[in-house]
Amino acid sequence: MMLSFRSPVSFFIGLLLALTVQSSFAASPIFTPAAPSVAASSYLLMDFNSGRVLAEKDSDKRVAPASLTKIMTVYVVFRELKAGHLTLDEKVTISQNAWETGGSKMFVEVNKQVPIEDLLQGVVIQSGNDASVALAEHVAGSEQTFATMMNEQAARLGMTNTHFENSMGLPTENHYSSARDLATLAQALIKEFPEYYRWDSQKEFTYNGITQQNRNQLLWRDPSVDGIKTGFTDDAGYCMVASAKREDMRLISVVMGTASANARANESQSLINYGFRFFETHRLYEGGKALTEAKVRKGETSKLQVGLAEDFYVTAPRKHFSELKAETQLDKAIVAPLNKGDAVGNLVVTLEGETVANKPLVAMDTIAQGGLFRRLYDAAMGLLEK
Repeated sequence: MMLSFRSPVSFFIGLLLALTVQSSFAASPIFTPAAPSVAASSYLLMDFNSGRVLAEKDSDKRVAPASLTKIMTVYVVFRELKAGHLTLDEKVTISQNAWETGGSKMFVEVNKQVPIEDLLQGVVIQSGNDASVALAEHVAGSEQTFATMMNEQAARLGMTNTHFENSMGLPTENHYSSARDLATLAQALIKEFPEYYRWDSQKEFTYNGITQQNRNQLLWRDPSVDGIKTGFTDDAGYCMVASAKREDMRLISVVMGTASANARANESQSLINYGFRFFETHRLYEGGKALTEAKVRKGETSKLQVGLAEDFYVTAPRKHFSELKAETQLDKAIVAPLNKGDAVGNLVVTLEGETVANKPLVAMDTIAQGGLFRRLYDAAMGLLEK
């Protein structure tokens, strides 16, 4: 079955369950300029909602992540908060080890009790290594154990070129990540914890009478930028994970190994501007809603409502969104019993014959196995159809 659509003024693309309808106007040739030259050892530009990569270079290369490590540090703490294992007003006693940690600091004091909320802002806004270690020790007992938790989350998210040895990003031989993995992590953080992501756009934070500014220069340059994190060590160079939202489209850019703080901001801005200028992203279909109906064999009912488990966003070259075509590709034989959410096919979106996105089609309902007569009848009909 083919599904055809045109882009409306708003982001929502209504569902049309019909045969393909040919466009009433001639499509213009598709021309998308190559991404700008980026002075970084590796980089990646990704649409947040669709996950489509719009530009990249050596994005799977393992590199030192410096303080970009702290994105995972706060992600782990956010998960602990969500699980009810911590509270924002919970007090953390600062150890000698945390206080002695070198590099950038929040300037916490030994044996002082600091609320988790303050420490999180000290990590996100001030990039405090002391705050990172204090959180790691409080959550896991030791920074080494906390690093194990970080690696467990990296594996769960599919960050295959990442391994953490500490919570703050000071260089060690086996501490690395990649541009693609960091984009994946940033996407998860924004999607799962919007209530805490607000701190990433905060320009300064004052603790212990000391005010420090966020090192993300783009927060002052571009009002659409609202995060996420910068980093620097001699090994890593100047790095940045940035995110920007314009209207209903959000982009995530990662630049690794640039030459200066100004360069990492400039290269990130260049990628972000390119993505917004030449691409657009819209929600094609809403998750949890039926798209089509499928025939079920050997079930207590012979019909199954089929749809998507979650909202389906697609990114396409700007001004060519109306030329997309969607096709449902159902499994040849769908046999009960079926559980709600079981995959029964794919929804494939193409532009001029090239696949630009696809998503599993899933059962909208649970269908139990039918009685003996139904099973025998459907088995016989299946043999006749071969």
